[in-house]
Amino acid sequence: MLMPKKVKHRKVQRGGRIRGNSNRGTSISFGSFGLKTLEAGLISARQIESARRAMTRYVQRGGKIWIRIFPDKSMTKKGSEVPMGKGKGTVDHFVAVVRPGRVMFEMDGVKREVAKKAMSLAAYKLGVKTKFVAKEE
Repeated sequence: MLMPKKVKHRKVQRGGRIRGNSNRGTSISFGSFGLKTLEAGLISARQIESARRAMTRYVQRGGKIWIRIFPDKSMTKKGSEVPMGKGKGTVDHFVAVVRPGRVMFEMDGVKREVAKKAMSLAAYKLGVKTKFVAKEE
């Protein structure tokens, strides 16, 4: 699963509502087809890995897949039956913060129909609304 090798601060603040659109990573850079998010949200490392597996299984040795997001924000969780107070919980998992317009996955080397089906299988695994995009030539 994806996670940072080393972080400056082990626990980060959660922050508030994710506002605004994505400034970077809004266009297809590597492949011919992409999966773009339509809403803001947090995508866990497990969701990214699950989506990657779904796409890879569908295209079977054909094509190349790029993952354009990385889970670098740590999320904490307190143990079960722990009383209130006593500080913040331990790091449980990592998430990637995505804003509307961000291209999360890219694919190349396959036909449009195959790419569209693979991306739709991946979209089921993610917790945000997405759309299939193709490079304008």
